[in-house]
Amino acid sequence: MKKKDSPQQIKQIAIIIAAVITVAMPFIFQREKPTGKWKAGDPVLVIVSPHIAVIRDEFEQGFSKWHENKYGTPVKVDWRAIGGTTEIMRYISGEYISAYRAYRKRNGLPWPEGAASATIAKRPPEDPILLEVWENFREHDDAEEYGIMIDLFFGGGTYDHSSAERQGFTVAPWNEEEIPAGLLANDDGTSMFPESLGGEVWRTPVFYSAVLSGFGICSNPDRLEELGIEKTPTSWNDLTDPRYFGQIGVTDPTKSGSIAKAFEMIIHSECYKHLIENGWTEEQINHFEEKIAESKLPSGQMPEAVPQEYQKDVEDGWMRGIHLVQLIGANARYFTDGAGKVSVDVSSGDAAAGISIDFYSRVQAEVTRVGDKTRLDYITPLGGSSMSGDPISLLRGAPNPVVSRRFIEFVLSEDGQKLWNYRPGTPGGPMKSALRRLPIRRDFYPDPEHESVQIRAEQHSQYTADMLLDPAVDAYHLANSFKYQQRWTAAHFAFFRQLIRAMCMDSSMELGQAWKAIIDNGGPENNAEAMELLRRLPDKPLPVNWRNASAITSDHDTMDYMREWVIFFRESYKEAARSASSCREN
Repeated sequence: MKKKDSPQQIKQIAIIIAAVITVAMPFIFQREKPTGKWKAGDPVLVIVSPHIAVIRDEFEQGFSKWHENKYGTPVKVDWRAIGGTTEIMRYISGEYISAYRAYRKRNGLPWPEGAASATIAKRPPEDPILLEVWENFREHDDAEEYGIMIDLFFGGGTYDHSSAERQGFTVAPWNEEEIPAGLLANDDGTSMFPESLGGEVWRTPVFYSAVLSGFGICSNPDRLEELGIEKTPTSWNDLTDPRYFGQIGVTDPTKSGSIAKAFEMIIHSECYKHLIENGWTEEQINHFEEKIAESKLPSGQMPEAVPQEYQKDVEDGWMRGIHLVQLIGANARYFTDGAGKVSVDVSSGDAAAGISIDFYSRVQAEVTRVGDKTRLDYITPLGGSSMSGDPISLLRGAPNPVVSRRFIEFVLSEDGQKLWNYRPGTPGGPMKSALRRLPIRRDFYPDPEHESVQIRAEQHSQYTADMLLDPAVDAYHLANSFKYQQRWTAAHFAFFRQLIRAMCMDSSMELGQAWKAIIDNGGPENNAEAMELLRRLPDKPLPVNWRNASAITSDHDTMDYMREWVIFFRESYKEAARSASSCREN
């Protein structure tokens, strides 16, 4: 007898169907773009991407020209601009489940209870029946069997591309021996694409980072002067200053994987600062983390070589980071869906400062510059952000795998990398717009130890929009200045997204009212009880802390605990506001 899907599975399927319908509407009504030399019968590539239109246009034109010169035909790119990486991952999840289910039905294979979740699980299921479903999904890479009629996933963060790899959505574009000659190293063998740097993974056999991003603070000097703030914000803690109340622009981390990464960096930096303040040295930190990794003990358990006090300080620093994010949220003017809106609003004075991705602020600063006067300053806090990659991945069952691999090759080649930062109109540069992104290829940055790299970097610098030789911009220098310890925060990425939404967004009115009452009553130092109430964290479904963060998101229903969290925070903030107000009245 065929088992019925459980209510929980039916709910999940309903959510996926609704998401698919929503994102499909733009494709139904999209208009055809001019295709230049392209004609019917020439290759078409379908790419899903969170990149903005100007990036999509420049890479389509650049690749089509490159492909025509090398292979004789131009290429038309059919872009699927669904939204941010969160929306993209929801969409491709639903599409793969539908396609794979249809494949199994055509071939007389069973679709057991729990098959939808098992298909895209990041780990092999223990149930042997569901394990077969999981393994069978990953055995095929042929559009004739199943696929989602999309070739490539271009852009977004390494977290989402890593998730796509683990869920079986993406495949390696080449075997080791098939990688195009000269792509990953120059003529003298110097690596152009490190596998990782500063603790961040930049490439795997399945995904390849195409460009680098850092995170920081953008601010408007005129608005700071109006607020009586003399010092340009240079650290994440600066954004908790009560004078910024209602003045900070922030992006919703559940809509932007890049901004979610920025929040992770804030929390990670507090872990590091807390360890240093408690007397642990850089050498000790690296040594302990190596020993912990070697021990392969369950999360939170320390080998004999690592003091328990060290782990306690990691957890206390993590909690300090959570409270730092909370106060930044208390100062927020808004949480927007679009990561690019913050730098625009700050430059126009609609917000005094904001959390920004580096390239958005660099572009906006250039656009709004009048002579030597800028309306937007940007800084990556020292030790406050890693350099993370925006990868490109080949999707399972790609309709045009050959041209897809060529697109990846182009993006990683020197020709493709020039588009990220060359000035428009320069040899090999973009046609219309400076993209102001940081290329990942090593030979765009100074390297005195490798003469060929240094010479090429100096040649590139004649044409780049940013001075990539400057240590303040040099992505490799910045990456080496930050050591990302994945154990501290990486496994909590999804948790941070949900917590910040409940703690700062869905309870924003109550949080703002509580913070304003505390400010009006002399600030945090005069409102110990109110601050304690403000900082309370939920204890359901498990107490919110470093040890429970992963289990909360993996073992419990998101809608259930989010509902409980929002209620908890709203009530806590109301109590904090009453406490501060009663102190003022007394």
